Amino acid sequence: MNADALLALFAGMGVGTGVLCVVFGLIGTSSSRRRLPVATVRRLAAAVGVAVAVAVLTRWVAVSLAAGTLVVVYDRVFGGTRRARLAIARLEALANWTESLRDLIATGLALPEALPATVATVNPLIRPQLAVLADRLAAREPLDAALQAFADDIDDTGADLVVAALLLNSRAQGRALHAVLSSLARSARSELTVRRSVEAERRSTRRAVQFVVGVTVVTALGLAVLNPTYVAPYRSVTGQLVLAVVVGIFTLGFAWLSRLSALPGPDRFLTGEVRA
Repeated sequence: MNADALLALFAGMGVGTGVLCVVFGLIGTSSSRRRLPVATVRRLAAAVGVAVAVAVLTRWVAVSLAAGTLVVVYDRVFGGTRRARLAIARLEALANWTESLRDLIATGLALPEALPATVATVNPLIRPQLAVLADRLAAREPLDAALQAFADDIDDTGADLVVAALLLNSRAQGRALHAVLSSLARSARSELTVRRSVEAERRSTRRAVQFVVGVTVVTALGLAVLNPTYVAPYRSVTGQLVLAVVVGIFTLGFAWLSRLSALPGPDRFLTGEVRA
């Protein structure tokens, strides 16, 4: 193994160590923290592997760090399609649950009895949270507190709307709960139609962002591997500084493109501060 290969290997090891230090600095290493999920651990390992591989191939520290960071944050920055699909599926589950609860209320069941009865048929996306709500009611927890905890567990604006209606009806002892739930179900269905239409338009933008990122990464790595003489100046200290500035500019551009492709959702309103 010649000196250049050793230098590349040590550079890769240094970059991998740097990525690990940055990650652990962000998430903390205290034993009081919860154990990281397996998926997160795998992503961190993949990030270190990619950073080391890029460092060995290119000897560009800035690009290596950027590649490792991109692996860590890829889903957060470019995973908008999956998150949008999950949000739409959760909203549909809430609409179905609202209709099911409405039908049970129509049979004459009181709200504390109707809520646990919907657990068996509810969509799996919200079944765990609803099962916890049923357990709280079975443990004689007040209905208002159980419903508020249910809204926090789901953490969705659509759930806030339904829970707020149930809370108001419970406190006012109203008799129009069936009509209120029917109106909420229709509203959720209308919102579903709008979200699906918007998501169809945003999908092309997300694909364009992913294409731009892919072409940029492949072009940079291709030049470094296939034409090292052309990019040799970037291996100097000055070249690395210039490359760091270029990587920063591209990072800002990618973040802006990702923001354009994202669909900002409404903020929750049934929070602990509001309830207090």
